[in-house]
Amino acid sequence: MNRICMLLALALLPFSASGEPAGLPEALQGLGLREQRVASRDLPGWQKPQRVVVRSIFGEDTTAALQAVAPGVEVIAVTTLEEAREAVPGAQVLIGYCSQDVFDAADRLRWVQVFFAGVENCVGLPAFEGDKLLLTNGQRLGSPTLADHTIALMMAQTRGLATYMASQQRGRWEPDWNRPPPAFGEVANHTMLVVGLGGIGTQVAKRAHGLGMRVIATRNSRREGPDYVDYVGLADEVWTLAAQADVVVNAAPLTDSTRGLFDEKFFKAMKPSAYFISVGRGKSTVTGDLIKALESGQIAGAALDVTDPEPLPEGHPLWKAPNLIITPHVAGRSREGLGRIQALVAENLRRYVAGEPMLSVVNIERGY
Repeated sequence: MNRICMLLALALLPFSASGEPAGLPEALQGLGLREQRVASRDLPGWQKPQRVVVRSIFGEDTTAALQAVAPGVEVIAVTTLEEAREAVPGAQVLIGYCSQDVFDAADRLRWVQVFFAGVENCVGLPAFEGDKLLLTNGQRLGSPTLADHTIALMMAQTRGLATYMASQQRGRWEPDWNRPPPAFGEVANHTMLVVGLGGIGTQVAKRAHGLGMRVIATRNSRREGPDYVDYVGLADEVWTLAAQADVVVNAAPLTDSTRGLFDEKFFKAMKPSAYFISVGRGKSTVTGDLIKALESGQIAGAALDVTDPEPLPEGHPLWKAPNLIITPHVAGRSREGLGRIQALVAENLRRYVAGEPMLSVVNIERGY
């Protein structure tokens, strides 16, 4: 296809009124998914696959659901890395694993689909050097669930629920009417800073706005944002915006620029009355600096669904940090989210077999 034909083809790609590709399965609508600007048939080395290896996390329906969208293609379900390594020779597609050990056993692999959004342990593998492999992920699929969890963590902190849960564990009715009401007050008219206005961040911002909060945000690429975000800054404005926020939410992917972003400098930029909530990636927060900020009262409190290290070992000082709530990296878990993963895998396989543009393609250089 020459350049002029390619541009015409791109211009004619169908999109819905919301900017999403037209005709998405219902489970994938409203998430802001984007399709690649080039059809998969025009990618180097593309051919209709003969063999697909898929990690079986959907039970007995795994093979049947994918076979239905890829008639005539051999679909092999596996449950371990070793099984994947044994099955991958001759396969053009690998779904559910991103392992160099498996890639080393592959001889015809062209496309890798991972189930979840995080690909920081994937994009740096030698297999992805030189655009040899197409990588797609589960970006935005868990965003609604993660956003719900974020709001729950914010409410738990600002309403002091951890104190009452501790009383419940002791079997004591302790309203403590002599104590002043929570200093934060009601969430309406407070300011939330969302660091990382992507899929998760956008859903968090939407919910916070619905609660009457003023929402400001940063993103790496551009200043545009939805109407319910009052201001969108670029990444280098994060410290200035942190000083305005009553709640800071880390919803950013892990990249070279976000690794260790939430450090002593950042916590000093926050208000002493502000809360820090992290549902992005654990390594974007300097754990020791967060503990010091909590112990010194530099910030009012924090809530983490992700930590560094992870899993957080028994006896780690983070467990005993004051005014902190920890959930064990479960913010994205929901029945709906699992259904979206199934729908995306099936839709992307259908598209790849048909040579159509793919959904949720990872930019290897950018890292997400």
